[in-house]
Amino acid sequence: MGRMKIEIAPSILSADFCNLERDLKRIENADLVHVDVMDHHFVPNLTIGEPVVKRICEVTDLKVDVHLMIDDPDRWAPGYAELGADSVTFHMGATHAPVRLARQLHDMGCEACFAVRPAEPVEPIFDILDEFDTILVMTVEPGFGGQKFLANQMGKVRRLRDEITRRGLKTNIQVDGGVGVKTAPIVAEAGANILVAGSAVYGAENPGDAINEIRDAAAAAYRD
Repeated sequence: MGRMKIEIAPSILSADFCNLERDLKRIENADLVHVDVMDHHFVPNLTIGEPVVKRICEVTDLKVDVHLMIDDPDRWAPGYAELGADSVTFHMGATHAPVRLARQLHDMGCEACFAVRPAEPVEPIFDILDEFDTILVMTVEPGFGGQKFLANQMGKVRRLRDEITRRGLKTNIQVDGGVGVKTAPIVAEAGANILVAGSAVYGAENPGDAINEIRDAAAAAYRD
């Protein structure tokens, strides 16, 4: 494995929403927790909002990565940083001023992550890569958990990793969608170092063991 540490971010989209605190405790060996906020507009699903995210930030010691699958993140993203999110992810297709928003989040002490859906190219981000801590490559269409992994997105991950390496940047590449023990080596070999896993973690008998297995499988295959 190269200089970047493999990190596992369980997605609470696959957790029990009536027992979130319990399910957060079941993933204490993770590196961060991935919290999907959906608005029924940008994606065809509705999940949780600010009050629940606020409590998640209060009850977990894990870093909280809030993934905003919402319209107008320019308006709403700073509010999640104020609530205590360590990282806020917003989508290429939803933001009007991504650099301004990233800098605003940084000024608030929050990391900024830019997300790309399966049909969107990564090349338009190349000129502004240094403004972001992480680029999220979706390996499913955003909106619902438990979807099948899209292996055709790996070329995108490779081109992104090559550009990051060429320029000597420390930008993370996060992959979200269909990640488990079998697909973890595929995304890690392509150059992703943060893996979001939902049903593969919470669908396991022991989520902590599943996290370790996914992390080990990815670490063995990772290319810097």
